[in-house]
Amino acid sequence: MSAAARVAVAVVGVGEFGRNHARVYREIEDAELVGVFDRDAVKAQAVAAEFGTDVIGDLNQLRGRVAAASVAVPTEAHGETGCRLLEMGIDVLVEKPMAADLRQADALIEAAKKNKRILQVGHVERFNPAVMAVEPIVNRPLFFEVHRLGVFTARSLDVDVIYDLMIHDLDILLALVKEQVTEVKAVGIPVLTDKVDIAHARLEFSGGAVANVTASRVSTERVRKMRFFQQHEYISLDYARRDALRVGVKKPGPQPEFGFEKLAAPAVEPLHAELAAFVDSVRSRREPRVNGAAGRAALELAGRVMASIHEHAERVQLATHSTNRPA
Repeated sequence: MSAAARVAVAVVGVGEFGRNHARVYREIEDAELVGVFDRDAVKAQAVAAEFGTDVIGDLNQLRGRVAAASVAVPTEAHGETGCRLLEMGIDVLVEKPMAADLRQADALIEAAKKNKRILQVGHVERFNPAVMAVEPIVNRPLFFEVHRLGVFTARSLDVDVIYDLMIHDLDILLALVKEQVTEVKAVGIPVLTDKVDIAHARLEFSGGAVANVTASRVSTERVRKMRFFQQHEYISLDYARRDALRVGVKKPGPQPEFGFEKLAAPAVEPLHAELAAFVDSVRSRREPRVNGAAGRAALELAGRVMASIHEHAERVQLATHSTNRPA
């Protein structure tokens, strides 16, 4: 591929997530949106018409036609669809959670390795300007408070809120702390569906950091915030506003003085930054910022949270009907 060549891409699955992938690929100068695929032919035709691209009638038609593809099909099909594309020699960005279970996640990682393909996982919040702003100043944080609350919608009801929303923050915590999680305590309950709709988890890391993480899709307001504390300072991230504030102690004591710094954050849509990074990895063959190992780690931790929720439900004899359990 020459330096000037555009990367031919496709989107597999054009529901809400996939449609946005198609939209953003059209905006990326280094990408050429060749086509979209969906089992719902009417939906595929509508998205193709909206963004001026072709409908792909069969996945086999992508072989030799595209270099890369986004996989935004339902979670249970991530493993099968992603592996099929990787075996065709196509680089893959698979939406989060990367697979329905760890066995499928391992199959994706192995298929990428075997076929020497790029595998990126769609943890889009890693590309949130607020996250990118704080990463350079992280210095052994010891306490996190995280809230990811949303109002009820009919989107992503095939998975529990842990895999729908909380997994974003589990991934970011693993990236910021860079330590093993040694203990997980969690509680969660169904509210409007037969799966867990609201959950809280307390995580302890091997180096002593503690994180309290709350996720809900049945709240009355939309909140996307993380606060963390490290020695002599406090950092606040607002994912929705895409900004971050650093509050430091300039002068300790009974009459302390504080310094306030709004961290410089790039003015970019997270999905645009994520897909542009994917296209860059395809061209350069560099390991993605969120690779298969990172996606698997977040999935594994989400499974531990779910296991703790089930244990708690059994103790209090709470009836849950969720079938999402860790592999």
